[in-house]
Amino acid sequence: MTMRILDVGQCGMDGPEITELLSQKLGAKVDRAATATDARRKLDVTTYDLVLVNRVLAADGSSGIDLIDELVRDGSGAPVMLVSDRQDAQKAAIAKGAIRGFGKAELDDAKTFDLIKNAARSASK
Repeated sequence: MTMRILDVGQCGMDGPEITELLSQKLGAKVDRAATATDARRKLDVTTYDLVLVNRVLAADGSSGIDLIDELVRDGSGAPVMLVSDRQDAQKAAIAKGAIRGFGKAELDDAKTFDLIKNAARSASK
């Protein structure tokens, strides 16, 4: 079964890179959302195995950690993971209910792909 990932808030350079890597390395189908509103619309109509959220949503500068908090509280159904190299941000996201994420510097690391696969597996249980 193809892994479905929603990637939220990445900039014009990082978003396509993340999509390409996850597609190539994991065979994942990746949808992108620019804003929290766009993400919620997509979550309303599609079941995702994982939601990746940028620390700061590039389109409007809003907080990815606030979005994680909302998605977890609203019960979006998919595990949520922060994309940020900042450890303080990772800790804040985990405190809001996210699974430990990764930074863009770790994007092409085998451990990151294992982290993503394990998070997606937790969604299917």
